[in-house]
Order: sequence, then structure tokens, then C-alpha cells
Amino acid sequence: MQAFCQRVVESKYFSPFIIGLIIFNAVLIGAETSETFHDRYHFSVRYLNLFILIVFMLEAALKITAAWPKPGRYFSDPWNVFDFTIVVLSLVPATGSLAMLARLLRLLRVLRLISAIPELRLIVSTLVRSLPSMANVILLMSIIFYIYAVLGFHLFHEHDPTHWRNLGISLLTLFRVVTLEDWTDVMYQAMSMHWMAWLYFVSFVILGTFVVVNLFIAVVLNNLDEAKQERLDSLRSPLGRDELITHLRQTQDMLDQLQRRLAKEDEAAR
Repeated sequence: MQAFCQRVVESKYFSPFIIGLIIFNAVLIGAETSETFHDRYHFSVRYLNLFILIVFMLEAALKITAAWPKPGRYFSDPWNVFDFTIVVLSLVPATGSLAMLARLLRLLRVLRLISAIPELRLIVSTLVRSLPSMANVILLMSIIFYIYAVLGFHLFHEHDPTHWRNLGISLLTLFRVVTLEDWTDVMYQAMSMHWMAWLYFVSFVILGTFVVVNLFIAVVLNNLDEAKQERLDSLRSPLGRDELITHLRQTQDMLDQLQRRLAKEDEAAR
């Protein structure tokens, strides 16, 4: 049973089938937002959701059985835990007061695309491992925001209280500026009071948008390169004892099947 489940899980058709099912589930969830579709195909959608849930449960069962006699290996992978948690949460019945919660939890199934596609897993893992490094960049950006917010309050709050009347509104205005969302409107309004106000805005855009944002990108790209290198190293690393034994057993099973097949062909030839 363990060998059969492992062959199924490692089949080249298994992963594409699961990915296709996740995409179909995502389309189905989106279609349910249409009242016409929901009213016309309500019962069909219910049975399709049940079918998808059963397939996901079978997928988890196959992977756990494939890891036998140490099913803990399945849960040692954070992505497997992520998938298993989503499947368990999907068991919430879509009736009564829990109907809305069940719909929201079904929406989490779309996130399984991340765990099903290795490239997306790599990107998410990179973002997570980048968080400690990003903390320093965020601290730098917070200092820049604070200095410019206080400075902007003192320079512009009397002439333009809409954008600079207190520290909180000043920070919100600077966030608008750093995202380049109609920031020139704020700048021209400040320049109507003093033409040198452009220095304040241009310097902040250069620091906030071009310098700090590029620092974020540099941190992510650096961690992405490290994650790719670690992935290559793990692929090159020798098999562990349990994995080696499993592969040897599979090879032995294949040799036994081949030997029986050759024996039958010899008997038929005689």
C-alpha cells in the first residue's frame, strides 16, 4: 500500500491534476458571486464542492500513507501542514450561521496554488526569510517618514491644513506622495505658498520611492538567490537513510515484478 501511494503521489500526472482542481475550485468560487449562476446551479455547486473536498482529503491521505511507516515526515514539511490545515478548515458545514464562515474558508483553498507550484513556494519562502532584513529597511523608512512629517507640518499646516494639520495626517500625506498617487497636486499647492517647496517633495520622493523601495527589492532578490542556492544544494545532497531504504525497496519490487514477468514469458514460449 505504501509503495502504491508513493507511486501515485510521485506520478507526473498527480501534481498537474491537483493544480487543475485548485484552479477549477477558484473559478467555481468566483462564479458563485453571480446571483444568476448561484440560483441556477446551487445544487450542482454544492456537490462539486463536496467532490473537491473529498479529492483534497484523499490527496492528504495518499501523502501520509506514502510517508509510512513514519507519517510524521508528512507533517515535518510546513507546506503539507498548510495544505492539511486548509482541508480541515474546509470541513466546516456550509449551513445555518456557519454558511458565511464556510464560504470564506473555502476561499482559502485558492491559496493551495502556492503550495502546489514550486516556484510560488520559493517566492513566498523568500518573502518570509526576508522579513528580518526588511525590518532594518522599515526602520530607516520610518525615520525618514517621521522627520519629513514633522518638517512638513511646520512648513505647510497653516497654508494647507487639509494635508498637514497634524502629525498623523502628515504621515498619511507622505504615504500618498511615496506611492506617487497625484503627489504633484500636494506639491503645487505647497508651492503656491513658496516656490522652494518643491525641494521638500522631490527630495522625499527620491529618498522614499527610489532609494528605500529599491532597498526592499535588493533584500528580496538577495534572499531569492540564497533560497535558490539552498534548493540546489538540497537536491545535490545525498539521500538520507530512510529515503535510501525506500528507494531500494522500490527497486527491489520492480526487479521482482520484472522477474515474474520474464518467468511467465518463458513458460509461454515453452
